[in-house]
Amino acid sequence: MTAPGIGDLTQRLRQGQTTATEHVQSVLHAVRTKDTLGAFVTAAGDEALRAAEQVDRRIRERGPDAWRGAPLLGVTVSVKDLLQTRDLPTTRGSRLTNRRPRQDAPAVARLRAAGAVVIGKTTTSEYGWSASTLGQVTPPTANPYAPHLTAGGSSGGAAAAVATGLGEGALATDGAGSIRIPAAFCAVVGYKPSYGRVPYVPNGVERLAHQGTLARTVADAAALADVIAGPHPGDPDSGLGSIDRPPDSHDSRARPIGWIEYEGTSDEIRKVTEQAMAALRDQGHQVERTQVRCQDLYPALVDILAAAEAAGTPPQDEERCDPGRLDIVRYGRTLSAAALLRAEGVRQQLRTRLRSVMRRYSLLAMATVPIEPFDLGAIGPPWAADPRDLLWLAWSPASYPFNMTGQPAVTLPAGLTGSGLPAGIQLVGPVGADDLVLTVAHRLETELGPPPPPRPQHALVPATERTP
Repeated sequence: MTAPGIGDLTQRLRQGQTTATEHVQSVLHAVRTKDTLGAFVTAAGDEALRAAEQVDRRIRERGPDAWRGAPLLGVTVSVKDLLQTRDLPTTRGSRLTNRRPRQDAPAVARLRAAGAVVIGKTTTSEYGWSASTLGQVTPPTANPYAPHLTAGGSSGGAAAAVATGLGEGALATDGAGSIRIPAAFCAVVGYKPSYGRVPYVPNGVERLAHQGTLARTVADAAALADVIAGPHPGDPDSGLGSIDRPPDSHDSRARPIGWIEYEGTSDEIRKVTEQAMAALRDQGHQVERTQVRCQDLYPALVDILAAAEAAGTPPQDEERCDPGRLDIVRYGRTLSAAALLRAEGVRQQLRTRLRSVMRRYSLLAMATVPIEPFDLGAIGPPWAADPRDLLWLAWSPASYPFNMTGQPAVTLPAGLTGSGLPAGIQLVGPVGADDLVLTVAHRLETELGPPPPPRPQHALVPATERTP
């Protein structure tokens, strides 16, 4: 069973070819019986079926007008297990007690208000600390294209769910690449909006985390994100995201696209993603190779993240913490206020540098992740797999810089490597130029075509029957 796209589902509902109840029942059955990759922590129950019945009632009563003010009627979405939901438990990928109120996060509430039906919570690492889904609550999420490898993270469950058709889309978070890395590893679309475009409650003190969407097409990822955008009183940063937008940012061909190749890009990834460079040129874009350098950027990221983890983890919680995250917490406790201010200074330098770069280029383009997926039981490739070395995110240099600057970024499938593994191409725009990023991504998606689907993994055991 593969869930249709949003447009196809809407057409079927409008024409009476299916009902929301039938669709939701079918997706929930697939989640419970066919999630062989460990994408879901929890499947929804009666609440989802009641929501589907309300959708059907609305369509019967209003006909075509039912979609007015509710553009996502009957659309099935999953929610990353970091985000609060009123009807499903939120573990945040941890054995630690979640003391947050059991109510919908603003983005979840907005999806429901638009008619979407939440089908379950997807797997994440503890508090989303690593770019894998390795943790203590559930087994790690496997890659749809090679189940012995990781789906990435920390939104690995969301990406695997979308890739295998378990829902039309997914709501997730991205603090250093957590949407885009698994989207690239699983051959789906991952969209990180400009910082502040989508409210995040409670707001992270490190000001790195964005909420965004995953789907099988750019149009579907954008449709979901459009519904959840807008200010919210619980997030003092929401409503930001337009201050850097240049006057001509609506015109993708007014200035060239800057192509960045990060150090450590494998030959296989380069071979696949440079097809996107040719496709952009075929569409009339001038593409120039460029570099964006910022001294001490990764150490600054480490200090900011580690300090935030330490601030949120009192010593009495250590016994139940993920051991890898605990290594980061303990390092964070060693940092001085001066060290944090130096890290923030590096962030400011990066923002200044990229603001200057974006005056020359309409967009930046690059391989989303410079390497292929690594082992299922690891947090990174062998050289970055020990959290004590503080290299747990160093292998993905194209993701975290744009969390530090707050710029919008979208990754879409570029194709498969010679070993049959997905590679992603990332487009990045100025803060506030989300529409431009999505427009060019949609055109590029059309040019590149859809990726080959993953083969069914019938020999695997459904996630509901797996044990940590």
